[in-house]
Amino acid sequence: MELSENENEIRLKRIKAKKMMLLFSMLSIAMTFAGLTSAYIVSKSRPDWLKDFELPIAFTLSTVFIAISSLSIAFAKKNLNQNNSSKTNFLLLITFGLGISFVASQFIGFNKLISSGYFFTGAQSTITTSFLYVLTVLHLAHLFAGLIVLIVVIINNYKNKYKTEKLGFELAVTFWHFLGILWLYLFVFFYFFR
Repeated sequence: MELSENENEIRLKRIKAKKMMLLFSMLSIAMTFAGLTSAYIVSKSRPDWLKDFELPIAFTLSTVFIAISSLSIAFAKKNLNQNNSSKTNFLLLITFGLGISFVASQFIGFNKLISSGYFFTGAQSTITTSFLYVLTVLHLAHLFAGLIVLIVVIINNYKNKYKTEKLGFELAVTFWHFLGILWLYLFVFFYFFR
């Protein structure tokens, strides 16, 4: 079915609008994290700041999971563009599994922190651990949104909805890469700015 020139123009405007909405959403998320990490840096001068604090190894493992998930979703997009639906489905499921593994490793890291005596709230909490918890939990909230997006993309791909219009898939890939980059930023930030 051939689209008229007017219909095609409207379609292109909708595509541009959806891409801009995602861009503005990612920019606002990035600004939130930039503000929080700036507050973290300013707070380092406090006398109660923990100087010898070490990140649990689980956070390193979660970094590996999210980095590999970025690769798997990139390969899924490549296979979608090659009309290889079954391999695309497989790679999307791998990405989802890696996302779940990321979440699990984050909670393992939180448990390690708590068992080491670092708490989020209460008399035993510190400003250092409070920042760590707030930033990682906020990232996890956005990652949960990314997992929901992945579920929608997986279902839509099973229904072959991306045969002609791949915009939803492309937006999901962009958002997932953004979440990966955001975590890498946070991980490097926590590692070097103790």
